[in-house]
Amino acid sequence: MSERMPRGFHRVIAAQFVSALADNALLIVAIALLIEQSLPPWWAPMLKFGFTVSYVVLAPFVGVLADAMPKARLMAWMNAVKVSGVLALLAGVHPMAGFALVGLGAAAYAPAKYGLVTELVPPRQLVAANGWIEVSVVCAALLGTVLGGALVSPGFTASTPAQALGTIQAGALEGVAGSVHAAALSALLAAYALASALNLGIPDSGARYPQARLGPAALCLDFARANRTLWRDRDGGLSLAVTTLFWGVGATLQFVVLRWAGEVLHLPLDQSAYLQAAVAVGVIAGASAAGRWIPLHAARRVLPSGMVLGLLMPVLASIDAIVPAVLLLALAGAVGGLLVVPLNALLQHRGCTVLTAGRSIAVQGFNENASVLAMLGVYGALVAADVPIVPLMWGFGLLIALAMAGMMRAASQAQGTPGR
Repeated sequence: MSERMPRGFHRVIAAQFVSALADNALLIVAIALLIEQSLPPWWAPMLKFGFTVSYVVLAPFVGVLADAMPKARLMAWMNAVKVSGVLALLAGVHPMAGFALVGLGAAAYAPAKYGLVTELVPPRQLVAANGWIEVSVVCAALLGTVLGGALVSPGFTASTPAQALGTIQAGALEGVAGSVHAAALSALLAAYALASALNLGIPDSGARYPQARLGPAALCLDFARANRTLWRDRDGGLSLAVTTLFWGVGATLQFVVLRWAGEVLHLPLDQSAYLQAAVAVGVIAGASAAGRWIPLHAARRVLPSGMVLGLLMPVLASIDAIVPAVLLLALAGAVGGLLVVPLNALLQHRGCTVLTAGRSIAVQGFNENASVLAMLGVYGALVAADVPIVPLMWGFGLLIALAMAGMMRAASQAQGTPGR
């Protein structure tokens, strides 16, 4: 990682970090709006569900869109779509509808971001670049939760919405005139504006692609073939299975930990969100260790850490004190960072080999976000059925450990089989 990255790379990292930070902070603010409107608890995971649907439905098309224009410009436009989602929330639309609009922008942002990295960075630096961007993605997700907690805390919500808006007319708040969270939404508008400004300052990579001009049906068939190709590759399929499980688990754990902190540790929403800062610290440590000590050819060695991550959930569920909870959350973050960075690098390496960078990213995003939808749907149903949080965490953790054990066994059996 000591070799200097190309011009514009760190600006890409900064832009995507700010945009993703705002996305995840907005999730907490949207949950606070649900609570304020006295909606049932199962609506909270449905927020993320609505956000993620676009990633799955639009997967065959967003890669083509990202290749059709300079990617930095597309990223700036997608931040404008996210701004429209926040404005919709300010206008008083249902939190799920506004957050789903933000997800529409995020779905097209992702392939542009990863594709731009492959255009700017030479192959010899690609693994290091993936380490940078994955750490920033995970940290934005976790630290964004902490930021959201700060924005819904009593100290911040005491601010006058009109003062927080600055030059924006106070009349825009008519839809949420009775809400204490209008100032928080206004602060997130500023964050998305900053991300757009950073995007516009990224140099053009100069990469241009011939446009296939395929219809929607042909694009879907081509995407299905690419999906099948990556799953059938030995290393590609293994790493895709692990990262698909990891991101589904990570999205669900956001809600599991928030609920557990409220019911077991008796913390309010803002302090429950702060608690996840411990996870962020652990992820940074684990990802940094993986980037320094685990080369690409040894990526399979991190598979046992997936079992450890699952087994930590029952242990965490059995704790009712803040200090040991913080330590265990930091450990879980470290294990997760150690697991995902090498396998994600392996997945992108194999994806570029058997497909193309853009198509492999679209396939990866489709599978990982389909996992998010499935796990959030199951979690939402369990919450609606009033399943207690502690047994839920036990079952959730043990299922993760069993799934990882099965993947390790399959990987061991396929060890002598060459990648296809």
